[in-house]
Amino acid sequence: MTKSQAITIQALLMEQLIVQDQNNIVSDMGGEKVILSIENGKYYNLGVMGSQIWDLIKQPVTISQVVEGLLQQFDVAKEMCEEQVLSFLTHLLEERLIHIKE
Repeated sequence: MTKSQAITIQALLMEQLIVQDQNNIVSDMGGEKVILSIENGKYYNLGVMGSQIWDLIKQPVTISQVVEGLLQQFDVAKEMCEEQVLSFLTHLLEERLIHIKE
């Protein structure tokens, strides 16, 4: 894969709409979200940054909008933020805690 192909693929991912799965029980524990997945019976502690992302995806939103929201709250390089957000959201997607909206 060439560098331009990787950038194109990432740009497509950044414009995908994502949203929380509603089949979860979410609690706020000292500023961090803890999720119980009803589907698989697992608990997830999202940490501080993950909790911020979770709050940003209550309604369908693009991944790039999530990144922009975080950049307004935290002093972090955009490229690093995009990489971390994509990694985190990929994990949430694999665990079926979020959905991609068509």
